[in-house]
Amino acid sequence: ATDTDLTVRDVVGLGRVPHRRAWAAPGAADREAVRAALERTGLVPFADRLWHTLSGGERQRAQIARALAQEPRHLLLDEPTNHLDVQHQLELMSLVSGLPVTCVVALHDLNLAAMFCDEVVVLRAGRAVVSGAPGEVLSEGLIAEVYGVRARVVADGGGTFVRFLAPEAGG
Repeated sequence: ATDTDLTVRDVVGLGRVPHRRAWAAPGAADREAVRAALERTGLVPFADRLWHTLSGGERQRAQIARALAQEPRHLLLDEPTNHLDVQHQLELMSLVSGLPVTCVVALHDLNLAAMFCDEVVVLRAGRAVVSGAPGEVLSEGLIAEVYGVRARVVADGGGTFVRFLAPEAGG
């Protein structure tokens, strides 16, 4: 949080700071990178809105735009859907999966991982247990072993889906 009234364009522009000399004003390349990042994330209509007026999903998109303004080859995102409603989770993951950079995303939601990730790495106690395509890796046995819960895993032409089951009574 900040007391400064930053616009979305200002926040995205902060991604360009590493590309400029100290105290230098933004140049044409900086303005173009910010414009492209706003366009890529669908935030052009929000560019002049104040940061503090944005919803959680809009703020997450602005943070991704700020990262894109840096013109990276890779993005590392830690729980980017945290605190977002289902609609914004799906929109954000759709945006991330369509980016022209390699994205490594830490997610706890197995269904989001299955829907949007080309490859998953399942961790237990900070160590990789298995990795591969979601449809090959996510199984009822693995979920029981790693997470200690029962689930049904359905794989069809539409993808892989995990349905968690309630604990058995008395168990």
